[in-house]
Amino acid sequence: MSEQPRRLQVLQAIVEDYVALREPVGSKALVERHALGVSSATVRNDMAALEEEGLIVAPHTSAGRVPTDKGYRVFVDRLSEVKPLSPAERRAVSTLLDPETDTEHMMESTVRLLAQLTQQVAVAQFPHEDGSTIRHLELVSLTPTRLLVVLILSTGRVDQRHAVLDRPVDEAELSVLRGLLLDALLGLGPVQAAAVMDDVVTRVRPEHRPAAALVAAAVQDLLEAGRQDRIVLAGTANLARSPGDFGASIGPILEALEEQVVLLRLLTEMEQDAHGVSVRIGSENAGSLADTSVVAAAYGPGAVAKLGVIGPTRMDYPGTMAAVRAIARYLSRILTT
Repeated sequence: MSEQPRRLQVLQAIVEDYVALREPVGSKALVERHALGVSSATVRNDMAALEEEGLIVAPHTSAGRVPTDKGYRVFVDRLSEVKPLSPAERRAVSTLLDPETDTEHMMESTVRLLAQLTQQVAVAQFPHEDGSTIRHLELVSLTPTRLLVVLILSTGRVDQRHAVLDRPVDEAELSVLRGLLLDALLGLGPVQAAAVMDDVVTRVRPEHRPAAALVAAAVQDLLEAGRQDRIVLAGTANLARSPGDFGASIGPILEALEEQVVLLRLLTEMEQDAHGVSVRIGSENAGSLADTSVVAAAYGPGAVAKLGVIGPTRMDYPGTMAAVRAIARYLSRILTT
């Protein structure tokens, strides 16, 4: 084996050992644990060359070496394939992600499962609803002057909102409103539904228009909420398991995770590679997330929304990439069937 391929094999061994053992890796340990086919002296020379290239570094006065952000990048870019999930992991995905639940619960289950599989922080954008249509609308009388407006979209998303009326409305009038709204909105997308809402109100008898306008406003709010980008995350406590991986403090990272705008911008900017995932490592992330790595994949209709994980640069990249890609594909199947 020539020098460059062997050095990359040494780099791969260093990454794998450091991720697994959380301690700097020395040449003797590499020779003992990996079938490199060369002596410790040759491995030391290879490590010196890798260090000169900025791919590994010696922390403090340790004789061992750890990968740099650049080293992790070379390792990830050289992955020829993403390993599949184990049978147990596949069963967990198919069991825990129930296509019969509404979108809200499904997304919460998704990030909890992804955090559990990767032991990292899992984050996901809610699927965009612009491509959805209205499947059903229900008006439930709570009191004579208070209604619960329930909107169900074709993606399975269920949203509800209270509407407070300016006068009591009986069941007969409520039935008329329900029928008019359903006739006008059924099968429409959010944009088209919003465009015809005023026309629906004008078709109601004059004495019913104030109530119809309030209900229409509640429906409008629900449709608008479905078009807004939202983030759901889980597994934040996983950061505390390896605080030494995040520089001086994990505080700034926790603050960044609370900022939905920061996470949305990060996910939006990430572009998938040949493996169907996107990986940003350490300093490739700006600001407070510069000590982290982010692995993400697109999912859903049009592959617009993204989900992924955020964790230390000392990450099991092949396993994490496999979990993110598998769950993204599974979600896409649920949302497009």
